[in-house]
Amino acid sequence: MNLSFTREEEAFREEVRDFLARNLTEDLSAYARRMTSVYATKPIALKWQQILVKQGWAAPSWPVEYGGTSWTPAQRYIFDVEMARAGAPPLSPMGIGMCGPALIGHGSKAQKDHYLPRILSGEDFWCQGYSEPHAGSDLAALTMSAIDQGDHFLCNGSKIWTTHAHEANKMFCLVRTDASGKPQQGITFLLIEMNQPGVRVDPILMLSGEHIQNAVFFTDVRVPKENVIGRINDGWTVAKYLLEFERGGSSYGPRLLARLRAIRITAAEEGALDAAFAAKLSRAEAEILALEAAELQQMSELARGGTPGLKASMMKIRGTELSQHLTELALELAGVYAAPFQPHHTSPGGPVPGFEGLNTAQAGPDSAVTSTAKYLNDRAGSIYAGSNEIQRGILAKGQLGL
Repeated sequence: MNLSFTREEEAFREEVRDFLARNLTEDLSAYARRMTSVYATKPIALKWQQILVKQGWAAPSWPVEYGGTSWTPAQRYIFDVEMARAGAPPLSPMGIGMCGPALIGHGSKAQKDHYLPRILSGEDFWCQGYSEPHAGSDLAALTMSAIDQGDHFLCNGSKIWTTHAHEANKMFCLVRTDASGKPQQGITFLLIEMNQPGVRVDPILMLSGEHIQNAVFFTDVRVPKENVIGRINDGWTVAKYLLEFERGGSSYGPRLLARLRAIRITAAEEGALDAAFAAKLSRAEAEILALEAAELQQMSELARGGTPGLKASMMKIRGTELSQHLTELALELAGVYAAPFQPHHTSPGGPVPGFEGLNTAQAGPDSAVTSTAKYLNDRAGSIYAGSNEIQRGILAKGQLGL
């Protein structure tokens, strides 16, 4: 395994840095610096996405014929590193990072030709319909029904914790089309129009006060069979493929290191980098560097034609738990300035009801203003995309044979 970068790859790094210097506008940078969620708002995400689309860099892992790049895994990793170092806001992962790969891996040519350009243009903004009130980590227990009506399905049921469902016009969804076999059987991967009769979206406010999540209810919603991705009753295959990309298809290391270095710089500037706090930062950095080494190893395997596989579960566990640990260190550094709740001075991932339009002065330094909201928001990190307990079970069964 060779983890060093070639001369050509280092030249590519300079190309990416030059692009970011010219195109990452101050409003996008300012928004990213005060983010409290893993998600940017729809306007910010789409604005940055269009800049990347114009450059041809919005969907690096897609095939070139659909707007992707011909980058190697090493180039994609370099791109992630430089995006993190520059402080670029994230794109919405639901379209480019999740629905797109599902379509590329299991969709028909007609489906790819129709949906992939609309994902890149932002004409279609997607949400994910997986979890249900009684089927979260145990996703195979889902019961939202899709009854065969000849040329269409009639869908009834609900989904929960649905990110940006209130802003999405499309949902990729798992539905129950056959309940006679094992739980993983009889599930179908379906694309649903959100703007149609029978779809109701109710807001769920997070601990941080942001409206990002939703509960979605379906009552006799008609979905044409041409919206099935893969085969009817074989949606579990598509879902597992997609979850590999959700859990391990991107690099945690670069963004975690960027956040840790920001905490260290702030601590030094504020005279708080004593021996005890410095030791905590060093331990966290060592763990992040270990994760980054594993990501580089995976990059090498992907270059040889591999897939994220079981490593996706490991990356998800370590990435989200280290992210939560960084929010704890930031909270410790903020001290008494962690107490004021002032989301109107941050960049939340969605509206914060009751705080829009407030013009009260900011309490405390810029470095502390996001600490509490980010801490509260990131408590979900070890739950979404399959809880970390479930991921450990996957590793125990698949890797250790337990």
